[in-house]
Amino acid sequence: MILKDGAACLRNLIHLFRPASSSLTSKGRDFDKRFPDQNGSFSTASYCQVAFELGACYFCTSHVASLQQPGKPSVFSSDDEYADLDWDNLGFSIKPADYMYTMKCSKHENFKQGQLSRYANIELSPSAAGVYEGTKAYRTEDGRILLFRPDLNASRMKIGAERMCMPSPSVDQFVDAVKQIALANKRWVPPPGKGTLYIRPLLIGSGPVLGLGPAPEYTFLAYASPVGNYFKEGSAPLNLYIEEEFVRAAPGGAGGVKAMSNYAPVSEFSPTLVEKLVVVVISSTPEFHQESGKLKLSHGLRFLRILYVFTRYLCLQVLKALIRAKSRGFSDVLYLDSVNRKNVEEVSSCNIFVVKGNVISTPATNGTILEGITRRSVIEIARDYGYQVEERVIPVDELINADQVFCTGTAVVVAPVGSITYQNKRVEFKTGSRSVYQELYSTLVGIQTGVIEDKKGWTVEV
Repeated sequence: MILKDGAACLRNLIHLFRPASSSLTSKGRDFDKRFPDQNGSFSTASYCQVAFELGACYFCTSHVASLQQPGKPSVFSSDDEYADLDWDNLGFSIKPADYMYTMKCSKHENFKQGQLSRYANIELSPSAAGVYEGTKAYRTEDGRILLFRPDLNASRMKIGAERMCMPSPSVDQFVDAVKQIALANKRWVPPPGKGTLYIRPLLIGSGPVLGLGPAPEYTFLAYASPVGNYFKEGSAPLNLYIEEEFVRAAPGGAGGVKAMSNYAPVSEFSPTLVEKLVVVVISSTPEFHQESGKLKLSHGLRFLRILYVFTRYLCLQVLKALIRAKSRGFSDVLYLDSVNRKNVEEVSSCNIFVVKGNVISTPATNGTILEGITRRSVIEIARDYGYQVEERVIPVDELINADQVFCTGTAVVVAPVGSITYQNKRVEFKTGSRSVYQELYSTLVGIQTGVIEDKKGWTVEV
């Protein structure tokens, strides 16, 4: 199909995919307002804006929808003890449990009683942003369901919400929501030793806002998914890569907050890049002709394909460092400080610990490092065992000369590090049954699953 009229082509492409997305419908109406004359001649800036919006809508419609389709909960039966899943092969991917919890409030108001509903997509303003948490529910050998220190997740969300200028649920509201989610989705909690039910509380600015300022409405919700090991290596030692080009957080920023934005700062994305790359794609394609500073389009479907690939490329950019490391065979990325690029900070998804003799060291949480709840728990357990635990600056050279290294986090629990590669040099560390990580892991998981008596009051039974 050849369309010589640029504006007509875009309009026809919008119409072509309109049944698949209400977003495209709105894009069609918006396009008609901006180009009523249909003369096919418009400025580069306007072209880039409309073209990128169309490509983004098409990408999100086709891929987000396809990703979500397999995740629909199965038909619920209150008589089922367990959901119909292969518990031996959970992996760490979204398998939505039956119910989610939602609670809303407006600006200058407090959160009120929320409610459970079936897991489903949510309607959201495109300008929404927010903070989130991650906690787990564990099934004990005697059939009880335990939560692990959910009050600390609630407190951390309050701190994060304050930093992001958002209201947040009270600690009691947060814990109650997590309890309700765990109880409502009890059949999704894996059998002992098979995995856990990962619970994701989420706080977002759900009201529309274009300018710089707080949203007019906020939504708190929580959903759950059964999970296995976070890393594909399972319990095998991790192989980390020290990233020198990209940084995770900077002093004065929000690196210490569990905000959505903190998991995409390694990108090279910028608004200017969007327009420049669109123009490059257009000008380097034979089907596009430039006449007197105007752009005209002739092959509409080819254009959509090019724009689709381009949009997908931009989406992948937000995890560039991690994707690059994994393509080279590494488990994850270890980031350095943004000022000197000489001190250890965090792995993409977890905190890091260094062992030398009887001393266990971990980077201090100084605003660029997330105050992990597993991190805090492991520090307490290590001190109970007589280790000297230090929270301080850790130079890369000290890390390289460590006896043992391990990571901690809600998702990863306590994971041993088998090797770290820095400046093309690979350094290996001690792992195995007699390592420090194994001692701390066994105690932590024992408390979480009810195998070891909880003398600290960390677990909450649902």
